[in-house]
Amino acid sequence: MAEREPDEIESLRAKRREDLIETAEAPSTPDDPVYVNSQSELEEAVGEYDVVLVDFYADWCGPCRMLEPVLESLATKTDAAVVKVDIEQNQPLATQYGVQGIPNVVVFANGEPVERVVGVRDEDYYANLVSEAGR
Repeated sequence: MAEREPDEIESLRAKRREDLIETAEAPSTPDDPVYVNSQSELEEAVGEYDVVLVDFYADWCGPCRMLEPVLESLATKTDAAVVKVDIEQNQPLATQYGVQGIPNVVVFANGEPVERVVGVRDEDYYANLVSEAGR
C-alpha cells in the first residue's frame, strides 16, 4: 500500500470535516407532513427547507383525502418537506395564497413559490415537480 504524503492526508481530513459540517448544518426534511396553523409557521417551514410542497386542503374534501397518501409518501421518499394547511381553520392564509379550489399544492423552492397544482395528480407528477424545484 502506497504511503500518502502528510499534506495529502491533511487535505483529505479537511475535506471530510467540511463535508460533515455541511451535512450537519443542512436540515433534514421531516418524513411526515407538517401541519401549520399560522402565517408565521408557514413562513418558517418554507424558509427552513429548500423544497416545500404546501397542501391547502379540507377534511371534507374527497380529492384531498385521495392526495394524502401520495403526499405522505413524497415526504418519506424525497428531499421535499410537505406542509399541510387546513383551509377551514386558516381561511385568511388560503386567501393570501390565492386558493380557490382544493386540493391546491403550492411548490416552493428556496422560499419562493414556483408551481401550483390544483386537483389530484399521481405521485410521479409531484416527484418530478420536487426534482425540478430542487435544481
